[in-house]
Amino acid sequence: MVAMAQSKANGQGGSLVPSAGGAVAIPTLLGRSAQRIPVGGRIRAGIKVLTRRAAESGRAREIYDAGVAQGKGFDAIERELAATLPDLKNPLTPKNVPYFTVRGEDFPNPELARQIMDLYAEDRGDGVQRLYRFPVVFPADAWQNVMPHELVTWTSSERRFWSEYSEDGQTRYCKTYEQPPAPGEGRRVVRIFGGRKVTLRAENNGLCDPESCAEYQGKKCNLSGRFIFFVPGIKSISAFELPTNSFYAMQAAIEKFQTIGFMRGGRISGFLDGQRTPFFISKRLVEVSRIDEEGRPTRVAQWLIELEAPVDPTALLRHDEDLDALELRAADAANLLQGQGGGASAVQVVSEDGVIEVSGPPREVDRADVRGRAASGDGAPARHAPSARPAPARAAEAKHADARPAGRATATDAGTESQEVAWLFDAATALGVDTETYERYATKRWGQGWKKAAGGRKRALEDITHFQDDGAGFVEKVKGELEVWA
Repeated sequence: MVAMAQSKANGQGGSLVPSAGGAVAIPTLLGRSAQRIPVGGRIRAGIKVLTRRAAESGRAREIYDAGVAQGKGFDAIERELAATLPDLKNPLTPKNVPYFTVRGEDFPNPELARQIMDLYAEDRGDGVQRLYRFPVVFPADAWQNVMPHELVTWTSSERRFWSEYSEDGQTRYCKTYEQPPAPGEGRRVVRIFGGRKVTLRAENNGLCDPESCAEYQGKKCNLSGRFIFFVPGIKSISAFELPTNSFYAMQAAIEKFQTIGFMRGGRISGFLDGQRTPFFISKRLVEVSRIDEEGRPTRVAQWLIELEAPVDPTALLRHDEDLDALELRAADAANLLQGQGGGASAVQVVSEDGVIEVSGPPREVDRADVRGRAASGDGAPARHAPSARPAPARAAEAKHADARPAGRATATDAGTESQEVAWLFDAATALGVDTETYERYATKRWGQGWKKAAGGRKRALEDITHFQDDGAGFVEKVKGELEVWA
């Protein structure tokens, strides 16, 4: 069963929440915080170079060149410059380049950086191996999880202010840390369990309004985001991240995530198709508009992160439609073989010998019987798919399998079927889609008989499970299916 209940903002809910595997997520001392994907390394979108003033110092150039040659991170090089030449303030500045930077210091295990470069770096004519393009696989289906972003103000040691949306996604707040409670006389500072508490910023009623924010107007608060992904061929249980501050790059990525999600039933995780095609991340030189210091619009050329999906889009649309049709036809054939058919409609059943054409009206039978007949050679082969029934129902069914007449649906089957459909409607309503709209959506996705066919219910369950924590995303998906792809 899928977890539909939402935990409170502090991570502590008042009731038990079923998890995706059917287990109960019990509140613990550390609460039920939002799921986070562990990150085990950072690929950077560009490089840092010496500022014009710093480049005038021979010692600065020596430290910089030695650090780059040794594969040090730019943060480490900057710290070394600051320690050696304290008069140089901010000696490094970012530089936009057509390649990515992979350095061992940005990985807890530097060997991973070397493996990425060995697999995907290339020489484009200048004699230097650089990372221009590499494959990625995203670990979650909600793009907000694989591309988190915020407006954030950093001090030299920590986040000071950052943006967060309300639970309904309509209001953006400015958050900060609470000051630790004042100690009493003769006492040390009060120890805070679980880290400092988060609170709304006092200014502007806690709202995040960049136009009236002193930090944003002073360029101390900026958009900050990152892509989180796995790299095929790199054996690491932790994901990797690629930070970016580009609004244009993130907006373009969101559009591609949503497009791919529409075509894959809400999924952006994993490989894109049966040929194990991944996404690719590269860079593209484009002209972007910006407002200069005098308020005039200008256009500048920049290398922006580009998310590629090199796959035939027609292969993604309804990729499992043929399997559904085959399953329903096999059920019809089983009915006819048992002498339950009638009427004049023709049914085609694909078998190992070719196409067998029989007559009879479409009727539903128990899928277990269809699979049994397919395995024994008495009927058309049907693709086996795990049942969407709850574990207790499946266990009871298996226990009494010998007592059930072959090929005959039981009252328990009918009851379980109606329970599953009712649960799907309830889940859709909880995510923000009313019953009538969801039924139109499901019928369009899986055909008129989706409620009767176990395969249809299973696919509906898988589809809605992907959005258990993303009601807004599910609403958009349903709307896109009914309107955009109408």
